Amino acid sequence: MLVKTFGSAVFGINAATIVMEVDVTKGIKFLLVGLPDNAVKESQQRIESALRINGYKWPRQKIVINMAPADIRKEGSAYDLPLAIGVLAASEQIKADKLEKYVIMGELSLDGTLQPVKGVLPIAVNARKEGFEGFILPKQNAREAAVVDKLKIYGAENIREVIGFFNDELELEETVVDTRAEFFSRVNQMDVDFSDVKGQDNVKRALEIAAAGGHNIILIGPPGSGKTMLAKRIPTILPPFTLKEALETTKIHSVAGKIDRETSLMAQRPFRAPHHTISDVALVGGGNFPQPGEISLAHNGVLFLDELPEFKRQVLEVMRQPLEDRKITISRARFTVEYPASFMLVASMNPCPCGYYNHPSKDCVCAPGMVQKYLNRISGPLLDRIDIHLEVVPVPFKKLAETAPSETSSRIRERVIRARQIQEERFREVKGVYGNAQMSSKMIREHVELDGAGKELIKQAMDKLGLSARAYDRILKVARTIADLEENPRVESFHLSEAIHYRSLDRENWGG
Repeated sequence: MLVKTFGSAVFGINAATIVMEVDVTKGIKFLLVGLPDNAVKESQQRIESALRINGYKWPRQKIVINMAPADIRKEGSAYDLPLAIGVLAASEQIKADKLEKYVIMGELSLDGTLQPVKGVLPIAVNARKEGFEGFILPKQNAREAAVVDKLKIYGAENIREVIGFFNDELELEETVVDTRAEFFSRVNQMDVDFSDVKGQDNVKRALEIAAAGGHNIILIGPPGSGKTMLAKRIPTILPPFTLKEALETTKIHSVAGKIDRETSLMAQRPFRAPHHTISDVALVGGGNFPQPGEISLAHNGVLFLDELPEFKRQVLEVMRQPLEDRKITISRARFTVEYPASFMLVASMNPCPCGYYNHPSKDCVCAPGMVQKYLNRISGPLLDRIDIHLEVVPVPFKKLAETAPSETSSRIRERVIRARQIQEERFREVKGVYGNAQMSSKMIREHVELDGAGKELIKQAMDKLGLSARAYDRILKVARTIADLEENPRVESFHLSEAIHYRSLDRENWGG
């Protein structure tokens, strides 16, 4: 008897329906075709044990299973459940009349218990698109899939429950999540706050500007000056997720298997802080079976690279194109996958190997030329993509001992949201541009008009401070954001003056 069950394969952050055609006839052979990988081929042993322990038999007949489309490679153990149900239905041990209405996914333990799988959110989105009535999957993944409306989500703990469902002997409980209510109840919950930070008002101001315009920023300062503490609080001042952004980000984390069983839809912008020993593949994504990297997991959030010069140069260089394109394309001989990577880069570094160059009270003990050599570990093209360079100085004891509360993240976020709204209106007709940081040279000339005083100021800055030519556009972008924070349609000379202050590493005297 020939029976079809339906599963799904994930490519990038999208899914495609996989049809498992199971034919049980006379004979003794088992054939599994359709480009299965080793994990799929090993499913026979898991399925056979699960069926035997739960009172069912593996047919002692010829079994031919084709996983269509046959030219797409099938990976992982998530096909165990649909293959097992297909074998039972084809051997007439269970009813087959409801199989065509459901997508089925799940990994089987030897005793028939269902184990969670990756990528269920894009699978659920595709199942609704393809017109399926429901999705049967491990109970641990049910809340994640229930984000998708107009699709019945049934979570099962073991194969007995799924068999009982198809035999009309058991009703599986449908998992229902009020996505909007749950999302909006958690969207403003923060574990950290800028009110925890004492002093550093100039750094907070720079981070507010970076968040308002989506600018990349690098913090340079000695150990213990608060660089990491400040960076971890940046997501608290970014505008809250929209539902569309949350869904897109959740899909990426679902594919990577980073969603816990209690989470349905991510409500907080991601903050990713990989260690400096990370490989280039782990950072941008890839592998034999491509998976999203840290830059994609930071999509719509913050990627924090602490101790930037300690990262391998090759690792940093692979970020250059994603920083511009806001996506990463991974190509293989047989296929190509694309992951979104629109993130805000926040980096930090010590000013020199000993950490105390330009320190107000401690002397730098580095040999002559070591400061510049240390900085040269970061390439010019990468620094060119960082709009704001800021020196961070240690907080004096007087500031640390203050008991007066600092400004909260919610207050700063209100100003950031207003500035972002101005930018959304400005770039409404331009596809793919959402903030000032993404402006091209042509757009800068259109939206940043300098008066005579402004032109003279930036000319003097270029000449006297030794600013590089590549800093020119960056200064204008940041100045435009500063004006937006003040809701000023024009870029004034004092906006430019503040923006010039945020280009420390472009000064000729940096590093001696």
